[in-house]
Amino acid sequence: MTSVITGDIIDSRQQKSKDWVEDLKKILSPFGETPSQWEVYRGDEFQIEITNPEEALLSAILIKAQLRAIKLDARMSIGFGDKTHNGEKISESYGSAFINSGELFETLKKQKVTLAMRTGDGLIDERMNLMIQLALTFMDNWLVQSAEFVAIAIENPTLSQEELGQKLGINQAAVSRRQKRAQFDLVMNLERYFRSQIKQLTTS
Repeated sequence: MTSVITGDIIDSRQQKSKDWVEDLKKILSPFGETPSQWEVYRGDEFQIEITNPEEALLSAILIKAQLRAIKLDARMSIGFGDKTHNGEKISESYGSAFINSGELFETLKKQKVTLAMRTGDGLIDERMNLMIQLALTFMDNWLVQSAEFVAIAIENPTLSQEELGQKLGINQAAVSRRQKRAQFDLVMNLERYFRSQIKQLTTS
């Protein structure tokens, strides 16, 4: 089983600066080699293969936080399934993970949601997407400071509040405030629950 994130930058045409394309590439570069593991195409669309499906939601949340930190946002769909053809570019690869991600992505605008997932298991999908929608009520409104905190906290899961504060150049009390404002503990609870659901799918 693999997972595929398909996304596009929201209101990209209204961005005055074209620097954001380079920013997006910087955000995606830790996910591996381009264009085999991730690719930016058609100017504002992107696709990434997350080979460990349990990491898929955390990866999408990290991308969202990094984009919100630079005053951008993305619509993203996460598809799960197999990969039956390995293309030189990820956009040329094929399999149910790619179909699930692509088909779901086409519905996001209509659904007015910025993040959703499809495993093919109706019950898991319904439950997870409802939880994600609830989390989006605040994730879609992360301000720069909250988003920066979330990104750094996800990238450095072992650091204490004090150590995170050193990275952000703020004191521990300010870190604590940002953590609360971003509802970070709730996000991580959602992420843990998601992992347990995906684990069930991959072992059943």
